[in-house]
Amino acid sequence: MGISRHTIEELFEREQAAFVTARPKSRELSERAQASLIGGVPMQWMIEWPGQFPIFLERAEGARVTDVDGHQYVDLCLGDTGAMFGHAPPVVTDEIAAQAGRGITSMLPTEDSLWVAEELARRFGLPYWQIVLSATDANRFALRLARDITGRNRILVFNGCYHGTVDETIVILRDGMSSSREGNVGPAFDPTTTTDIVEFNDVQALDEALSSGEVACVLTEPALTNHYGIVLPEANYHDALRDITRRYGTLLIIDETHTISTGPGGYTRAYRLEPDMLVLGKPIASGVPAAVYGMSHQVAEKVRSRTVSPDIPVAGIGGTLSANALATHAMRATLEHLMTEPNYVHMIALAQRLAAGVEETIRDYRLPWYVTRLGARVEYRFQPTPPRNASEAELGADPELKHLIHLFCLNRGLLLTPFHNMALISPATSEGDVDLHTRVVRECVEAIMERDHD
Repeated sequence: MGISRHTIEELFEREQAAFVTARPKSRELSERAQASLIGGVPMQWMIEWPGQFPIFLERAEGARVTDVDGHQYVDLCLGDTGAMFGHAPPVVTDEIAAQAGRGITSMLPTEDSLWVAEELARRFGLPYWQIVLSATDANRFALRLARDITGRNRILVFNGCYHGTVDETIVILRDGMSSSREGNVGPAFDPTTTTDIVEFNDVQALDEALSSGEVACVLTEPALTNHYGIVLPEANYHDALRDITRRYGTLLIIDETHTISTGPGGYTRAYRLEPDMLVLGKPIASGVPAAVYGMSHQVAEKVRSRTVSPDIPVAGIGGTLSANALATHAMRATLEHLMTEPNYVHMIALAQRLAAGVEETIRDYRLPWYVTRLGARVEYRFQPTPPRNASEAELGADPELKHLIHLFCLNRGLLLTPFHNMALISPATSEGDVDLHTRVVRECVEAIMERDHD
């Protein structure tokens, strides 16, 4: 794109120095953490922020987070979707506090679980539901059930997919060949022995992969959202996906964990998809660990015959804390008060505003970049046209430029998702927050261009 590597490096060093100087408390905590936390963080992904060390959180409310040095940030990361409806929303935190006083976990069902299941059935069109702790668990259990129901051992995912830490899905295409993804730590098995993988939007490759009759299910997001950023489905792709899976007796599992940004019923309701099973995690309980998976009548009947009896030991599905009373109550409050049509109208309008602001900067500076929006989720990447699959999206990766933009934003009070240039809008996000992002990104581009012309 004509931007020199030297310019990016020079600006990054300047921003890094400013970052370190302004955050002595976070630096002190980070140095102290090296003695007790692996990598100085409680979860490895927390080292992927662009600064020399992660900022340490003091508090998070609405669309704002404040660090231990007193810096406040407009949060466009929102816990990588986990806090998509805002941090500590009072309508949920009040309910959580009340439920905590009534009991947190007991291995007994609550009326809330029935309300949640009925509401999910209304939104997504699948009549039966189960409640677990994370989307990873939900995906893992859905895959187990699909293999059990179909009597088939293999599954299929798309290149660039993200379904949590499910072993079978940590695969990638390299030179047309399936392989375990780089960084797959201590795999229990070689995932290529269980998993077929094809490119998203490639109908012919999908048909060929399923024609063997050995694939139990296809597990997919409606649009790819994570590993290489947003890749949208082409026109009629989901119709073809559904037709092909039905033709070969393969179950279709839709993972809405990130695409719930599309609307109150996710991409599934917005585009009238017809999955056999559906998974949703992260934001459904406003940050309290919880997830759900639903299934059609046909799938539920087969699951019931195999698992629902005191005399049938069920291994590999469940968890003592799954469907605990606290998480289930938080889900009810989130679904009832936050995952609403009016909130999505607000969120999507602001996402459109944010996308338009970045597009204006791209046009003004004739940058070979593009902007993609998925409901309340916006992303900009460093290639001229949107990709149709993950391999094409990978060509637009520019880690150095991404890190510079993220650090530039961080130093000016904006928090972006560390893994890619994704901005997420919450009900608490304002026009002013969005316009700040537009100004800061433009300022960053101006700084790059000015130094390139010096």
